[in-house]
Amino acid sequence: MATGREFESAVRAWASVFMRRSVHEFMVAMKDSGLSTSQLNTLMRLHYRGSCPVSGISDELGLTAAAASQIVDRLAGMGLIERTEDPTDRRVRQVRLTAKGRGLVARGVEARIAWVRDLATRVPPGELGGIIQALARLTDAANASDDEHLAKLAMVRSNG
Repeated sequence: MATGREFESAVRAWASVFMRRSVHEFMVAMKDSGLSTSQLNTLMRLHYRGSCPVSGISDELGLTAAAASQIVDRLAGMGLIERTEDPTDRRVRQVRLTAKGRGLVARGVEARIAWVRDLATRVPPGELGGIIQALARLTDAANASDDEHLAKLAMVRSNG
């Protein structure tokens, strides 16, 4: 039976390789965009999690409210994102990708996907199902942890 330390070691080894290659492939595809890492992270957040208020960007990316607002202003000026009024609270502005922003992100995501497709050809076909199941369980656990973390942030924000 595997121990917590063995699990940690395996996840750290995989995460190291995955992040290095995934980020590398994405950054190579984005090199001519002229965007900063924080701007690219903002676009990726919107791509994967959908529209949100500017505070959602600052919370999830660990930025100050001022830094997040500045990034949003720059990306909006470039036509990569747009701000819309929140239908439930007119004081809040929702931020989302434009078609131009989605196209730019898609280019980087496709570079990552190409690497993953190549990786799948390097794993024996009989092992793919087990890997898929294990990754699905790990993803579910990580998402539950993220949901708890975001709920705690919201509670702190509402009490502060």
